[in-house]
Amino acid sequence: MNVVQAHQMLMTRYAVLVPYIILIYDHMATLTEEIVFIWCRPKALSSALFLLNRYVALLGNIYAFIDYLLPASVSCSTYRLSKQVLAFLQVFIVSFILALRTYALYDRSKCLLALLVIIILTFVGGAFTGTFGRHSSTVTNLPGGGCYRIYTAKIIIRLAWMIPPIYDLLIFVLTVTRALKIRGLLWLSLTKSRRNIIAVMFQDGVMFFGVMTLFEIPNILTYYHGSDMVRGSLRTFTNCMSVTLISRLMLNLHKSVDAGILSAPTRDDDDGLLVLTTGLDVQSTNSSHYW
Repeated sequence: MNVVQAHQMLMTRYAVLVPYIILIYDHMATLTEEIVFIWCRPKALSSALFLLNRYVALLGNIYAFIDYLLPASVSCSTYRLSKQVLAFLQVFIVSFILALRTYALYDRSKCLLALLVIIILTFVGGAFTGTFGRHSSTVTNLPGGGCYRIYTAKIIIRLAWMIPPIYDLLIFVLTVTRALKIRGLLWLSLTKSRRNIIAVMFQDGVMFFGVMTLFEIPNILTYYHGSDMVRGSLRTFTNCMSVTLISRLMLNLHKSVDAGILSAPTRDDDDGLLVLTTGLDVQSTNSSHYW
């Protein structure tokens, strides 16, 4: 291993360590809100998905990080499979949550839900190929212990990791389209107060898409232009950030209504305000706070 490769190896180690720290820090920072708005409220599907998203990522990444530091003889036999399964689950859970959120935003349209499910299954097939493909990556022993994963430069691997940002773009377009239809162009703003559910959904959706785009583009570029050591090194970062952001998004919705991502905004013709429907009852929205 030459000096350049050693430097790239060090940078990729930081690229793995930093997202773990962010994930754990955000979990601790929002633990009080989780207890108040998730554990102490009536349990619903949205609450279960929030906990699934958060704790699969947290416990899985803690395991992966410990496994990453173990001696090569112990960890390399399971490192590749565990990391692949974890990455696949994180992407799938986040995609499913976004689909349900969009389904509720469109007044629980079953046609839209069916379309999103078909799209997710199609994307899952592509992501599965890229994640579990026979020649998708190799694991090599590191000097001094531990192991390192090197992704191949095959076109199928590059295309597989373009799937998440494409899906995020679709959800973003659907969210903005629905917000425009409900409230109109002049109403939409990132600086206005979050007085109702559509404002929360719109502003959080824009923030989610914007932040994920900033992380997804460099990650994709590593697959096309990065060396063997650098290729795919930001994948853990993007996965951890998507879990963190979707957890924040769900917490903001649970501050307004127990149904969370399954709350459907509709117009109240009497006063022109938006109210929430969970399929069982209707209640006014409360104020929410910025992330």
